[in-house]
Amino acid sequence: MSIDNLTRAQIPVASASIDSERLDDLATTQDQKTGEALRIYQTVARDLGIAILSGELQPGDNLGGEIESSERLGVSRTAYREAVRILVAKGLVESRPRAGTHVTPTRRWNLLDHDILAWMFSTGPNDEFINDLFELRFVIEPAAAYLCAVRRSEHQLKELKQAVTEVKEFSLATPQGRAADRRFHDHIIEASGNLALGTLAGSIGTAIEWTTHFKAMRQNQKTPHSSIDDHLPVLRAIEHRDANGASEAMRTLIRNASQDMADIIKLRTMD
Repeated sequence: MSIDNLTRAQIPVASASIDSERLDDLATTQDQKTGEALRIYQTVARDLGIAILSGELQPGDNLGGEIESSERLGVSRTAYREAVRILVAKGLVESRPRAGTHVTPTRRWNLLDHDILAWMFSTGPNDEFINDLFELRFVIEPAAAYLCAVRRSEHQLKELKQAVTEVKEFSLATPQGRAADRRFHDHIIEASGNLALGTLAGSIGTAIEWTTHFKAMRQNQKTPHSSIDDHLPVLRAIEHRDANGASEAMRTLIRNASQDMADIIKLRTMD
């Protein structure tokens, strides 16, 4: 789909932003008119972002000039300009004088950005992207669990235990359980003691959060196993400073999560 086919009707102000709580907090410090403008440019960025990520807008496509594009979408030039800035910052488009705004090659997209992941999952990510996320987890998390078992402090172990307790109490079918699950994985990466690895905690955590949310929203009562059965072996190995055991337990956790996702995708294609 070209930019010509995107209209203001596709950008309802009420649906506004993926991170609505963050915007609502921001809007409380400004007047109503400014708050509405924020929602508009976030929504324009979201809808253009989804069009790019879904393939409706292809790498190399020209979004057109600022004046005609803002008029076509029925928004102010300021709102459209701010939306483009968001997309530029996420690597989805580039804007050059006299050349216009073009969709960039996929290798330049910041696919682990929180908003980009939200946009991907809002329309149902493709199988290849989901596989890529799990491959990334296989590369990063077993190594982080290994280091965590060696270097974790007693305080960090306590945080891990609390996170697992909440996963067990609430389950991954609830927002509370998913938040605890993210903290569990974040704490493991942070407790690895590797500063470079620690910078990936936010991105890995966001990927886990969205895949888990996607899975929970589509899972039926025939879930093959309880998620707590996968978390406890990781925790126990870390508690006993069994680095190899922690690494292998994390591999099992990721493998089972990947299989659950594959089963859900299979069911989705059969619907």
